Amino acid sequence: MKILILGSAGRISRLLIQRLLNETDHQLVLLARNANSRLRHFHSNRVKLVDGDFTNRELLACAMNGVDAIYLNSMGKAKESEIIRDTMLANNIKRIIGATILGIYNEVKGPFGDWNKRMVGVNRIQAQADSVAVYEESSLDYTMLRLTWLYDAVETTKYDTTHKGEDFKGTEVSREGVVQLIIDILNDQTGRFNRTSLGVGEADKDGDCPSFY
Repeated sequence: MKILILGSAGRISRLLIQRLLNETDHQLVLLARNANSRLRHFHSNRVKLVDGDFTNRELLACAMNGVDAIYLNSMGKAKESEIIRDTMLANNIKRIIGATILGIYNEVKGPFGDWNKRMVGVNRIQAQADSVAVYEESSLDYTMLRLTWLYDAVETTKYDTTHKGEDFKGTEVSREGVVQLIIDILNDQTGRFNRTSLGVGEADKDGDCPSFY
């Protein structure tokens, strides 16, 4: 499989890249600003670095050449999602996994939902919702990951998911758990993740806010 990672210098992306290099034989195309300096430590003949911005349509089309799936690490602007969607359709690429935030469907209830709105801000939540809608209204095989608050824990890769229309569960999840979910989605052969929006947290970590606040 050939995978394009957009926003590949992000923390989740870096963890994902390392695991894919260690555990699979997938080819990786890593697109980021200043990729040649920021990602130079990923030495492998399976890695291609693309230095630039994914709003550059020509550059993005070149990066998508021969790609089977895309992971998008940032979804804050609907215009960027429209460029990615249009470039995917023009290049006959169907599969995308996108990381967004919790609360875009008003699915986070109770005190934690109120806390999350105050911390994130309604404008940012709406911007993320608009970006996700670009994919939900397309013909692409998308999986949107609505991530709760993140922490680092090398020793745990656990996660729990909820579906669109269900109340969100979990105030926190490890970045390593998110990476495990992305790998599970990439490995899936059944199509059960296609055209889904998943809330991602740890169901046993509930409360009015994450434990690290």
